[in-house]
Formats: sequence, C-alpha cells, structure tokens
Amino acid sequence: MFQMQPMYPEELVAPMREELTSAGFEELRTVEDVDKTLSQGEGTTLVVINSVCGCAAGNARPGARMALNNDVLPDKVTTVFAGVDREATEKVRSLLLGYPPSSPSMALFKDGQVVHFIPRMDIEGHMPENIAANLKEAFNTHCK
Repeated sequence: MFQMQPMYPEELVAPMREELTSAGFEELRTVEDVDKTLSQGEGTTLVVINSVCGCAAGNARPGARMALNNDVLPDKVTTVFAGVDREATEKVRSLLLGYPPSSPSMALFKDGQVVHFIPRMDIEGHMPENIAANLKEAFNTHCK
C-alpha cells in the first residue's frame, strides 16, 4: 500500500503538536487510531485538524485549548495533523461528508456522527476567545 509522505518536517510541526497534546489532546496519527477512536460510536469526541498555517492555526490551537476551560467537555479531545499525518487526516475527512476539507478545522462527533463543525473560514480572522466560545457552546449543547 502506498503511504503518503509528510509535507512538513517533524522538527517544524513538533511545537504545534505539543501545543495541543500538552493540554490533553490525544494524537490520532494513523487510520487505525482514527478508527479506534471514532468507530466506537458512543459518547462525544472533538477532533482538531491541526495545521501549519500560521494565521488560522495560530488562533485555532489556543482557541481549542481555551475551550477546555468549561464545565461540560467532550469525552475525548483528539487531533490529527493535516499535511503530516496524512492518512489519518484523510480518514477523519472521509467522516465529514458534506463539509469541504479545510485545515485547520474542528469537528465534534456524538455517537459517531458529526454534530458541529468549524471550518477554516470560521477560524481565520477570529480571535482564540471567539473560537473557544463557539466550541463551548457546542460542548454545552451536545456533551451533556
């Protein structure tokens, strides 16, 4: 089977990965990781599609971290890295039917179905606090 090569060197993306993993986000680096996490079909899972893009991702990661300061949280918080963990990202995107691929982006799954999606266009140009407020509202609605 052909394996897609990363578009970016690990040394470049390591700090961007750590920005989420240090806050408790679990990395989904393989198709198997995505399947294991999202195919169980029970509970709520946030997936942040991380990105190198400075302007949008530079607000997405802090926004996602800030959203964890909420009384109601998803059962799992996870991340894939677009352009790096390419197969895992494509697997997540295959579950986002009806939503154009964009990175960064964020999807909240409940019982295996997407219940909230934040595309890049709703991240780029928005402050982290606004992104966090969007996620918190989704958590409060869908993660009770």
